[in-house]
Amino acid sequence: MTTSTKLYELTITEAADMLRQHEISSVELTQAHLDRIREVEPKVRAFTLVTDDIALKQAEEADRRLRSGATVSPLTGIPLAIKDVICTKGVTTTCGSRMLENFKPPYDATVMERLHAAGIVMLGKTNMDEFAMGSSTEHSAFFPTHNPWDLERAPGGSSGGSAAAVAAGMAMGAYGSDTGGSIRQPGSLCNVVGLKPTYGRVSRYGLVAFASSLDQIGPFARNARDAALLLQAIAGPDAWDSTCSPEPVPDYSAKLNESIKGLRVGIPEEYWVEGTHPGVVKNVREDIERLRELGAEVEPVSLPHSKYGVAAYYIIAPAEASANLSRYDGVKYGYSYRDTDDMWEALEKTRQYGFGQEVKRRIMLGTYALSSGYYDAYYKQAEKVRSLITQDFTRAFERFDVLASPAAPSVAFKLGEISDPYQMYLQDVFTIPANLAGICGVSIPGGFSDGLPVGFQLLGNFFAEDVILRVANAFEQVTDYHKQWPRALVGVS
Repeated sequence: MTTSTKLYELTITEAADMLRQHEISSVELTQAHLDRIREVEPKVRAFTLVTDDIALKQAEEADRRLRSGATVSPLTGIPLAIKDVICTKGVTTTCGSRMLENFKPPYDATVMERLHAAGIVMLGKTNMDEFAMGSSTEHSAFFPTHNPWDLERAPGGSSGGSAAAVAAGMAMGAYGSDTGGSIRQPGSLCNVVGLKPTYGRVSRYGLVAFASSLDQIGPFARNARDAALLLQAIAGPDAWDSTCSPEPVPDYSAKLNESIKGLRVGIPEEYWVEGTHPGVVKNVREDIERLRELGAEVEPVSLPHSKYGVAAYYIIAPAEASANLSRYDGVKYGYSYRDTDDMWEALEKTRQYGFGQEVKRRIMLGTYALSSGYYDAYYKQAEKVRSLITQDFTRAFERFDVLASPAAPSVAFKLGEISDPYQMYLQDVFTIPANLAGICGVSIPGGFSDGLPVGFQLLGNFFAEDVILRVANAFEQVTDYHKQWPRALVGVS
């Protein structure tokens, strides 16, 4: 750390070393981030709730653990932000919706239990598209989040608040959820690392469900090494989640520095679709050449069914959402319309006023796809396409260790610029196939076009997070994109 470096500019790895050496305290580190939030949050609006008191108490406890000489986690005393779709006991969890505006879960999600055990400091809950349905964080019921690189532009979504908080220095790292690209796409637009783990690598217990066969919790960080630490803390089997894999969890940091010479990198031919921003194409082509210069063996590969991914996803995900969101009926918890004596009117008005337009659109899509006479024509066909996409990846990973592509088809777009829902859905064209197949993927800073970040996506086989993180780390050693700070916040102390 240089004398000019501010505490909020430290990486998790740097801060963890300083905490263990007692060069700084967690209280100092936490206060620096709370001060940063006070200065920057009015411009960015990344948080639905800032938990100052909780954060400082957790920081004091972390300092006690650090002073005691006991073995501590690399995350002990590290200030992090949590997407407002992850249940936090006694702390409001809104999912960006009026439906859950005042909901305080009576329990912690499994990932929160693991993070508390690791000694993290929770700075607050981050804004998101309502029930994680969106690609811009404009569909939050409360307010849109602004991209720290250009405050007139969107940060991506649905985990836009988490990505923006890390990019703006308001948190050292954050957690989000990725159903069709909701970690990688905002990671791309905000110039941070966004990692979607393999389906089943991280417990979904306490993650408010959107599409249960697609959702996965993952981290945002400023570099691959920090992302490895954040994933390490939450990965592993969980008896509370029957879809959570018993697959052993490796040490994600152990092989980060290994060379990628000889690693086989496939470039999907179908991931260069018409309409992709020229700056994205240019930067990602150059990023791929960097991997070749590092000794990787780069060749094209075909994933022929990926072009059907968006269509299949927007049958499967809304169908699962239709089922998952049927629980919000105003009876047990959440918003409830009470200005009537009629039970059916109360149910209808609860959902009418409690849900936003995008959520209602997807519920309608999903209900239609599952309805009598249409199930075979839509949902069943979409699941067949899902199987074909999975088979494409299986064949590709027989030849390649990693696949490389753009993370998003554009740089950050202006708030309000995309009004057509279908055009917004296409923001996830490069990320959706990985969710349908269940494989892991990461977006890393891959350059800039007209001053706006471009994301470079690396896809790995099932449970190959260590491989894509190693490639990401090698790429970071020969680039400095991940070290750049948002120009829109230059001059904000």
